[in-house]
Amino acid sequence: MHFKIRNRRGLLFTILIILGTGVIIGTMLLRNNVVVPINQLQIKAEPHLTSQTVGTVQRGDRVQIITKDDQWAQVVAQHQKIGWVPNWLLKNHPQLKTATKLAEATIILDPGHGGNDSGALANSNQPEKKYTLQFAQQVATNLRARGANVILTRAQDQTVGLKRRPQIAQKHHADLFVSFHFDSSPIPNSASGFTTYYYHQGTAKQFAQAVNQRFTQLGMENKGVKFGDYLVIRDSKIPAILLEMGYINNDLDFQKIKNPTFRKAVASDVTAGIANYVNTND
Repeated sequence: MHFKIRNRRGLLFTILIILGTGVIIGTMLLRNNVVVPINQLQIKAEPHLTSQTVGTVQRGDRVQIITKDDQWAQVVAQHQKIGWVPNWLLKNHPQLKTATKLAEATIILDPGHGGNDSGALANSNQPEKKYTLQFAQQVATNLRARGANVILTRAQDQTVGLKRRPQIAQKHHADLFVSFHFDSSPIPNSASGFTTYYYHQGTAKQFAQAVNQRFTQLGMENKGVKFGDYLVIRDSKIPAILLEMGYINNDLDFQKIKNPTFRKAVASDVTAGIANYVNTND
């Protein structure tokens, strides 16, 4: 009799363990079962933008998250399709109804200088670092509204080493890198205009051209696309450009640089250029 009681208790304990495990697994399954919030979300064979598309899910479909790799999620969809989707697109984006290639991209925006590095100074002693951050933040707002995953190398007035900036892009497996700067001349008011720089031939130069060709209504001389030996784009493993959007020690250029209307116009053009590049390059 004593043996049977112990057996029953053991059986009861085993049943409770099984039930408890089932509850845990069930909870995990529910937690990892996600309703797709947008249409035309592509499932990729590998966790990156240019990977082959193996399927598509629509708004209201459910996907089961298996695992995550950096910012991508491996999912099962419709009980058979297994692949990768950008994890950020599994969250609600009120302004985004349909997934796009731009929305699938991870983009690094690099506000030049910061912290103990003021950058160049305007004739009124205003620091370059202040405006590079403003321009990068405006572009970030535009890109995020279109679903893109945007990471800033700095989000406030802080010091970030030059070598660290392209490393941030590599760490996050980013697709594109854009660095924001303003030019300065040895003699105040002696130079004006903006330039788009690349270092690596091929995709980086194409990226520079895609962005620069959008700058047509800024009311400032466009000096075009040029090779530039700058560390942040030289060390980049992905298409990377550096924008010099006017001469900060030219009073006329600076009037534009500090004008929110000009900042929004530049941000709109940069966003359009990035979208154009992403849509035309696999």
